[in-house]
Amino acid sequence: MPPPRTQGKALRQRLAELRGPGVPAKALDARALAALAANPGCSRRAILDGAGVNKAALAGALGSPSAFGQSQFALTRGNAFEAKVKADGGAELLRLVHEKLDRGAEPPAGASVPDLSAAGPEGRAARTALALREATAAAGTWTLLDHPMLALDVAGSPAFLEPDAVVVHPDGRWTVVEIKSFPMLDGSADPAKVGAAARQAAVYVLALEEVAARLDPAPVVRHRVLLVCPKDFSNLPTASAVDVRKQRAVTGRQLARLTRVQDIADALPEGTCFSPELPAAELASAVESVPATYAPECLSACELAFHCRTRSREAGAVTALGRSVRAELGGLTTVEDVLAAARGETGDPEDPAVAALRRAARLRAEALGQEAAPCR
Repeated sequence: MPPPRTQGKALRQRLAELRGPGVPAKALDARALAALAANPGCSRRAILDGAGVNKAALAGALGSPSAFGQSQFALTRGNAFEAKVKADGGAELLRLVHEKLDRGAEPPAGASVPDLSAAGPEGRAARTALALREATAAAGTWTLLDHPMLALDVAGSPAFLEPDAVVVHPDGRWTVVEIKSFPMLDGSADPAKVGAAARQAAVYVLALEEVAARLDPAPVVRHRVLLVCPKDFSNLPTASAVDVRKQRAVTGRQLARLTRVQDIADALPEGTCFSPELPAAELASAVESVPATYAPECLSACELAFHCRTRSREAGAVTALGRSVRAELGGLTTVEDVLAAARGETGDPEDPAVAALRRAARLRAEALGQEAAPCR
């Protein structure tokens, strides 16, 4: 068996071949890594992200342009809100951290805000690691790291990630802070948006743990992060502590799977390439050679969602109806199978899914018959 370094070099070469000659790799960010965790069964996304393929360009070349991404208005509003939260040296942000996560500590009358500027992402990541080490050693003080740079190993290469903030507590523990522009109404926010923020924060927690592991003793990285949002319909900040242990575990497993993209790459036909410069038919064939696991949730998380949705509908796959529906249908994987089972043409009557479908079909027929009777 080749040594790990040789294996890593071979994998990088293989992934470069999948991108196409001379095509630079698209760097993974926290949103992309969080989306991977949200759909861990999708081999297509795993290989495309592992190879650094630009999925937006790929979707355009396939004739299904992506509508994925934030609007300029949302970005502007989010930046303005973040600036408000971090004003005055992060006084309000630190107050929220103390109130929601660390009431036993001394209230933050002031905090150190180190300069994290450096040349390039590698330099900023090194400067961030140094600032975290110095802040941890300075026991009894609060430290706010504004937009630190973290490096997370993904498929043998570093992915550079930039959380909104990291707070070092007086006891030396580290907390990730996520600042979002969606509102908290009466103390709660949209569960889907909170879930997406939690998955993104879990990526930062994993990256912080890699930094902490290099220190002796290793500081504690909190698995409860602080989510800061506008309160109700105002621009005033409020916050909630979010436990990301589950999201961290899922993301960690998916990243471990991503580091084994060699298995997926080895199963591809010889000469497979995902370069958007290829003819449309050849490119579509290459993409279809990797199985996808489409669900409606992909529309808010993946640039290829429209393409995969079209293919899923053409195949009559029940996954196009949503993961919850798919889970209820057991071994019935296509809409045609579902309808045939409901009509009593196929399926085992002892199968709970088949029995439920036939019962629903009878109830529907009875209801339609009752409605139609007065019209005769």
